[in-house]
Amino acid sequence: MSNISASVVGILYNIRLMDLLGEPGVAAHSVMMYVDFVFVAAFLGFSMGSAPIVSYHYGAENYDELKNIFRRSGVIIAATSVAMVAASELLSRPLSAAFVGYSPDLLELTTHGFRIFALCYLFCGLNIYASAFFTALCNGALSALIAFTRTLLLRGGLVLVMPVFFGVDGVWWSVAAAELLGVVLSVVLLVLMRRRYHYA
Repeated sequence: MSNISASVVGILYNIRLMDLLGEPGVAAHSVMMYVDFVFVAAFLGFSMGSAPIVSYHYGAENYDELKNIFRRSGVIIAATSVAMVAASELLSRPLSAAFVGYSPDLLELTTHGFRIFALCYLFCGLNIYASAFFTALCNGALSALIAFTRTLLLRGGLVLVMPVFFGVDGVWWSVAAAELLGVVLSVVLLVLMRRRYHYA
């Protein structure tokens, strides 16, 4: 679901940026996507790596250990999220310069956009973990709901709407806004399902 949605949303972003900025906008977005793959890989790796442990303890009815894993994972995700945003803000110019340092105007555009875009790392870790967590608990429907909502519905919808009100910055803000709204859904589902699966 995430891979399919990423392809569709990528097309929507490129269309929107071509309308607003032309080729420089698409180039700036491409830089953000290259860096995003590296940053998001940390969340994906942790979520997928911890999923078998969650499945094992849930199946074995080791609910105390399941609660412990859930709590520790929350702390790790939160700390990593803050660290990623801090690193992104500090390294936004050098990372952008590595790709578009040949053009001062494009460098400024990419750096400015990336500093806004990077705020999504405060929220996307929880969304990625929640989706993988429900998969580990054998609830693929909720996992797919989170993945579909945050990647296709929210990102795709907001990139069409927010630029109408905020211009080019609305494109960059749409990612963070989509992940923030995704967190609301993830938290609601985690709260509602906590007694059924005994992880909190």
